[in-house]
Amino acid sequence: MSQKDTSVQDQLKSYYGKRLKRSEDLQTDVACYKICTPLSKSAADAMRLIHPEVTQRYFGCGLVVPESLERCHVLDLGSGSGRDCYVLGKLVGPNGHVTGVDMTDELIQLSRNYISYHQEKFGYTETNTEFIQGYIEKLGEAGIQYNKFDVLISNCVICLCPDKKAVFAEAYRALKEGGEMYFSDMYASEPVDENLKKDSVLWGDVKYASGTYRFFKLPFGGTDERAWVTYKGTVTDHQEKLIFDSVHTFEKDKAVAVDGELALVLKISRFAPHFIVQPAEREVPIKDGPQQYCHLNPFQLANKLGSSIQQCSKTQKDGPCEDQTEVTWKCGEAKS
Repeated sequence: MSQKDTSVQDQLKSYYGKRLKRSEDLQTDVACYKICTPLSKSAADAMRLIHPEVTQRYFGCGLVVPESLERCHVLDLGSGSGRDCYVLGKLVGPNGHVTGVDMTDELIQLSRNYISYHQEKFGYTETNTEFIQGYIEKLGEAGIQYNKFDVLISNCVICLCPDKKAVFAEAYRALKEGGEMYFSDMYASEPVDENLKKDSVLWGDVKYASGTYRFFKLPFGGTDERAWVTYKGTVTDHQEKLIFDSVHTFEKDKAVAVDGELALVLKISRFAPHFIVQPAEREVPIKDGPQQYCHLNPFQLANKLGSSIQQCSKTQKDGPCEDQTEVTWKCGEAKS
């Protein structure tokens, strides 16, 4: 890790660990301004059980509560106060497990303080949540086991990491085959450096988007033929339909044609018990296939979905505005 990267991390530790005491202290309210996908009933119920101090020091930018989490092993990259970990700890159930990783001393200590509290609130005989201090660019050094996790989540943290490529490489190693990386983060429409920040005219042209992505770890070169898939209606809180991403919504007992990549995802991931996958006997047309979205940046997708909004920052009422959206889509195989 370079000296510059270390300096950035030290600044972030100080900002999030010492300066910020509650989510309202953030210098911009771009975080969590608009949520396009509401919490499921189970997630909302879990959220009401979270200790107020844990919730108060939440600094994320979106929702990181994917579906079908029962019994899953989940890893939170940049777990902060532990709010998301505790919500997921309730959703995975007593036979699942959630691990949070964060580099900030104060936030790790805060999250650890309430492990027993939430165990009792959830009615579990044993805790299913742990917090590890370390860098998400170096999960192996932090003691995180590779090829272990069903789901990785992250909430507005990767954008703060100097070495993003290392984060994704480590995430890939930590996931099981068929596992999913599901993360919400912030994106700038152009690179922002210190010189740009000093120029109020140029700074005002920068736009921001919040997007939620889902990636699945598939076998290298792995794909299936196009298929018909039928949702059984068995995912908790999604009995009638499952909104999988911005392209695919699966209605119960209704066959849908999908491409080979998505067919493979639904066969080898944790969603496998919830779908019937049948090879297509002939070439079937697929409307709005996911591949066309894979290379879209969040601003293009936000415009396409009509979910782009404008909002100004708290600290600069006459300054730059932010273009924010909450969107989710699948983008295939992750590679380190």
